[in-house]
This record gives sequence, structure tokens and C-alpha cells, in this order.
Amino acid sequence: MRKLILAGFAVAVMLAPAAAVADDPIVIKFSHVVANDTPKGKGSLKFKELAEKYTNGKVKVEVYPNSSLYKDKEEIEALQLGSVQMLAPSTAKFAPLGVKEFEALDLPWLFKDDETYAAAMKGEVGKWLFKKLEAKGITGLAYWDNGFHMMSASRPIVKPSDLEGLKIRISGSKIADQYFRILGSIPQIMAFSEVYQALQTGVVDGCENTPSNYLTQKFYEVQKDITVSYHAHLQYAVIVNAKFWSGLPPDIRAQLEKAMNEATDYTNSIARKENEDALAEIKKSGKTTLHYPTEAERKAWQTAMQPTYKWAKGRVGQEVLDVVAKELHVEMN
Repeated sequence: MRKLILAGFAVAVMLAPAAAVADDPIVIKFSHVVANDTPKGKGSLKFKELAEKYTNGKVKVEVYPNSSLYKDKEEIEALQLGSVQMLAPSTAKFAPLGVKEFEALDLPWLFKDDETYAAAMKGEVGKWLFKKLEAKGITGLAYWDNGFHMMSASRPIVKPSDLEGLKIRISGSKIADQYFRILGSIPQIMAFSEVYQALQTGVVDGCENTPSNYLTQKFYEVQKDITVSYHAHLQYAVIVNAKFWSGLPPDIRAQLEKAMNEATDYTNSIARKENEDALAEIKKSGKTTLHYPTEAERKAWQTAMQPTYKWAKGRVGQEVLDVVAKELHVEMN
């Protein structure tokens, strides 16, 4: 009888929503792959601070940075299984789920500046894309900005042909894969946590990333040349396990939404400054050579990468390209 009672209690606990267990705080495990001193890292800590404050300790947020809990390829599956409740992956990571439409955001030279990007993600583009995640058991909460990509390599890359034959690390986006292939390089998908060693040992010759990530991950120390191209944008989607999120008491969920909205405003407000400061720090170090493209050089890069747009139609579909084109007033073909 005692065994039956214990078994019944265990089942009841398993079936009960997290909030129903008396006095125990609701635990949100928030996993990400970058350092604490990046815009995303600081944003996750800000969310933790505000979430715990607004819920009066009824929610406890555990932040796991630097792939300490899950690596790139593992984290979304862990979220779907409920092993972790919240993530902030780059939007390129959704293609393996079958939501390739997010890769439209990786098109080169798509966003002319930070303001254009912000307006699009708060508008129809951002909302339309989040709806695509619902069928996968994922709820989208916010988009976090991390600025524009630079290119780096073991040799100067001033013109498109300079990339020919180089192995370039990418995060997984087929759009990025395509524009680097068009330029004659060899894209290599690799977990973010493995990039420094790969650059250091020559497993790959170069990569693309934002200034804040180049600095905090010390990529600049093992790359001889960086081109401040700002050719593509890096953004993260803050996502949560849909079953967990919908199972929260409405008042708790409202407090967490408030915390997320404020953390998002904070993160996006510091992203540009963080990247500017990081670039200045990299320049000051003298460990790598920075090249700033002229207007003519920038035009040459844009022209060389333009075929990516035509190719993208078969990858992400015409529908999302139409949504993006309408919002940004750009030509897709």
C-alpha cells in the first residue's frame, strides 16, 4: 500500500503544473552559447533580475552561458523535450526544425541600418515568423539584436575574390552557406563553442560574426585580418517551451512578459554600443588588422553576393520573401 501511495504521489507531481507545487519557485533554465559580457549574455541576466523581482521570487531563472548546458545543435531539441525552458538561438538555427523561413533574415545587405532591422522585427516580419514556430511546440517571446557581421580570415579580404578557397565557419544558415560559396570559399558548419580552437589550429581559415563576439570569444587574437563589412545581420529569437509557457498561472506569465519586454529594450539598446566598444578594443589591441571597405569595395561585395537572393526563393519560399520585401521595400530578385 505504501508503495502504491508513493507511486501515486509521484505521478501526481509529474502531472501537476510547476506552479502547483506549494511554495517551490518555478524554475526557468535559460541556456545560451555566448559569454555573459555580450549583449545576449547581459540581456539574459537582466531578464533573470527582472523576472525574479516582478514575481517576488515565485520564479527562479537559472542562466547557463557559453554552451555550459547545451551546445548549438542540442539546445532546441532540449527545449522541445522540456529539459530547458528558454533559449535565445540565432534565427539561423530554426531551419533544421523545418522552419527555413527564418533564414530570409540572413540575406546579405538586407538591413541598411539598425533602425531598419528593429522596425522589421517589431512589425509584420517578426510576428509572421514567430507564428511558424507554434506548430513545433515553441513560443517566440522577443528578438534580440546583436548587430552586423564582420568577416575575418588568415589573410586580407579586401575584395570578393580574396575569399576564394578559404574554409569559413558559419553557424548553419544555408543562406550564409550560399553567399560564401558564390564567393568561392568553403563554408563549414561548426558549434560556436568550437570556433576559437578551429581558427587557432587552422581547421577553418576564417569566420563571420559581430564585433562583441569577436572580442569576448577572442577570435580577433587568432585572425590576422578582419574586414568591417557589416554584410549581414545577426539576431537572436528568445523562445520558450510552449507547453511550459501556457501552463503558467496568468499573473506569473504577465509578470514574465513585462520582464522580457524590458530586458529586450535593454538588450537592444546596448547592442550597438557594445559592438562599437568591442571594435575599438580590438583595434586598440593591435593583434589584428582592420579593413574598412570603401564605397566602391562595398558595392563590389553587394554585387558579388546578389545571386543569393534568386537562390533563396527555392530555399525559404516566396511567401516570406514577399513579407520581407513589403516591410523593407527591397527588391528580392
